[in-house]
Amino acid sequence: MKLPDKTAALEDMIATIPDGATVLVGGFGVPGTPFALLQELARQGQRDLVVVKNDANEAGMGIDHLIANGQVRKLIVTHLGLNANAIAAMNAGAIEVEFCAQGILAERIRAGGAGLGAILTDIGLGTEMAQGKQQVEMAGRTMLVEPALRGDVALIHAASADPFGNLTYAATARNFNPVMAMAATRVIAETEVLVPLGGVAPDAVATPGAFVDHVVTLSALSQEYGIVRR
Repeated sequence: MKLPDKTAALEDMIATIPDGATVLVGGFGVPGTPFALLQELARQGQRDLVVVKNDANEAGMGIDHLIANGQVRKLIVTHLGLNANAIAAMNAGAIEVEFCAQGILAERIRAGGAGLGAILTDIGLGTEMAQGKQQVEMAGRTMLVEPALRGDVALIHAASADPFGNLTYAATARNFNPVMAMAATRVIAETEVLVPLGGVAPDAVATPGAFVDHVVTLSALSQEYGIVRR
């Protein structure tokens, strides 16, 4: 059986994202963030988006472009501390923000990819993080019910890919990308390098092509991909 070629044009793939979509975005700060896909999403201007990401990047890059354009209705993140624009938008009521402990966010996404409805945890009990959340008793312990997270689309950054969508990541750029690729109805992966089928060693594959719908090859990396010096 011949494996399908999933390579596609970046503009065409972003154009398939509708208004109101829930978008899972890989990355932890700079590493693993699909800046080219986000730049095109900002250019095309889809609205009313729910964006799930570890963070809101920094001012003037990544997620911040979507916030500045008024494209984001809700952010589900672990922190906003590096982006004063996102904090100002939250305080002004321009966007809704749901905060998650970092491990809980990753586990909620993993649960979504595994087909689970929720996870149970005692993390956050007795804090603001527990307000409004369902609680259950189990084996004499009180647990919070944290709903699983899934996306209509996931935007992923890979170091290399083959045309079928087998992906590798560079070091810590792996972060949220693999679990997000499992938890979305459609997965668009940008890759720095496209290799022929068989060009990715089997034991180097971090995300199998079965989870990837489209592969976009980057012709160049913008300045946003550089490590931010402080």
